[in-house]
Amino acid sequence: MPNKLRLYMNHFHHVDSHLCITFNRASHNILIRNFFKAVSRLGDGIFWYSLMALMLCIDQGQALLPVLHMIIAGFIGTLIYKWLKARTLRPRPFNVHQQISLRSIPLDQFSFPSGHTLHAVIFTLVAIHYYPMLSLGLIPFTILIGLSRPILGLHYPSDVLVGALIGILISVISFSII
Repeated sequence: MPNKLRLYMNHFHHVDSHLCITFNRASHNILIRNFFKAVSRLGDGIFWYSLMALMLCIDQGQALLPVLHMIIAGFIGTLIYKWLKARTLRPRPFNVHQQISLRSIPLDQFSFPSGHTLHAVIFTLVAIHYYPMLSLGLIPFTILIGLSRPILGLHYPSDVLVGALIGILISVISFSII
């Protein structure tokens, strides 16, 4: 059984790497590269903190619970993804594959899971829980953040998928607590 598992893991890694290389080829187009660099930069936190500030300005006291919910869930997400990165130590794809061009400066050394995607999912799900009308803008933006990671050579698709799943899990658990 270990040989079969190793074979599946090798196949998965091959597919994951191939998908990453394919996504990254899109970054050869300067318009696509610059668009996704801007999306990624907004996903660093600028967009989310601005959204929370805007919620407070518009809804004042009514926005306090949603903003605190976003902050707490985001903090828990940070703890989990930093812990996972320190345990898995998965190198970023541009460090492993010469065919992958790095198109943005990484925030840290390792790739698993995608913290940008994890936080985008958390913030989106929490925000639309309280403000459903925001889903029209936040869901596409979150998808673009996830796509930006392999396009810019920073993450494998599996890093993005796992980041999204962890973000969903944290959000769902937070809804049952708050």
